[in-house]
Amino acid sequence: MHPRTRARLFAAVGGIVVLFPAASSVPSPLYPLYQQLFGFSAATITVIFAVYVVGLLASLLVIGALSDHVGRKPVLVGALVLEAASFAVFLGAGGVTALLVARVIQGIATGAAITTLGATMVDLAPPEAPHRAGMITGVGTLAGLAAGAVGAGALIQLAPAPTRLVWIVLLALLAVSAVVVAVLPETSARRAGVWASLVPRVGVAPRLRGEVLAVTPVLVTSWALGGLYLSLGPSIAGSLLGVSSHLVGGLVVTLLCGTGALTSFLLRDRPVRSLLAPAAGLLAGGTAVTLVGFAVTSLLLTALGTVVAGVGFGAAALACFGVFAEIAGPTERGSLFALAYVIAYTAFSVPAVIAGVGSGLVGLATAAEIYGAVVVVLGAGSAALTLAHGRRRAVSETPTGDTEDRRTVTSPPVVVTVSETPEIVSPANPPRTDECTTQRVNSAP
Repeated sequence: MHPRTRARLFAAVGGIVVLFPAASSVPSPLYPLYQQLFGFSAATITVIFAVYVVGLLASLLVIGALSDHVGRKPVLVGALVLEAASFAVFLGAGGVTALLVARVIQGIATGAAITTLGATMVDLAPPEAPHRAGMITGVGTLAGLAAGAVGAGALIQLAPAPTRLVWIVLLALLAVSAVVVAVLPETSARRAGVWASLVPRVGVAPRLRGEVLAVTPVLVTSWALGGLYLSLGPSIAGSLLGVSSHLVGGLVVTLLCGTGALTSFLLRDRPVRSLLAPAAGLLAGGTAVTLVGFAVTSLLLTALGTVVAGVGFGAAALACFGVFAEIAGPTERGSLFALAYVIAYTAFSVPAVIAGVGSGLVGLATAAEIYGAVVVVLGAGSAALTLAHGRRRAVSETPTGDTEDRRTVTSPPVVVTVSETPEIVSPANPPRTDECTTQRVNSAP
């Protein structure tokens, strides 16, 4: 393939990488509007949010390795068709049932797309800069979440047909994506093992349990906070701060995810272990500032707290998945990342549903304050546990200093090879659950 053609295709597929998470965050500023139209509770909002996560997680675990056996294009085509179907259901939605169906389909489509898109990006990455694929898939996911929320908020606030126009725009972007996939050459040969690839492999080797337990509190804290913002964030902004603008509701999500994307990009060369404790501390500190903003009804203080928490959110994403990629051996990484995603998406959805149910009992304001207080405690505790674990690890290390100064998984990356296909591990792009091998690659730009 000609280098110029490869570069254009790489950029085009990168755009699709951003599109899928952007579409997944579009419902966030729409939830309050749907709530007014269909008359459901905050608890129902969180259930609609959670069924998306269930579909996504199931798709990640089952379909994650499929493109290595049937090729990239068939899986991408299937993901685009499912995504279009979900948009069509949203367009015609007349009640809660339609929203639930649309979100499940969207979750399945997104789960199938993100792993396949990540692998396609690696296939198309410039040979002199293979790390670029991982950087774009990781940062692009958070950037997409931010862009989708603020873009939808702007359309809802400023354009006609607020519950329909945004889906029409997304269908148009999806049509452009279909053209890209149509002209995309197949980058992965078909091979045997299709049915075996559909069996999820989840677990952690006994030797890794201590390290995994040390990282898990940070992982849970960051994803629990993200789940709150993406499910109830706009509703909380409207009820607690008296903000009726749907654009501001979208900006609530964008402040967290956009700051996280920028942080992930800026910290991509930092040793991953050095980010764990600061990330947890920033999550706790930022959430505490946000709670103070709620208490004094200050939009500025709430926004400041969200930005601080967003820095922690982006740093935690890099740190947690970076450590997992670092500690796991070639045959352990797939099942470990599968477990990590089960933990992460459980933290992403279950606490948000509990908060939604609780809002019906004690009110949205009290439920949000309790949720925030739990995040503060989890973040502070995670920081303390991480520092203690780091000290114990430093004492146990040999004085020769033979441990390598590990870097984040995106630059320089850890490339995971599932059979013949190299793949860069990132928060948006977990490794397949097949047996795999690893190698260090050059990080030159």
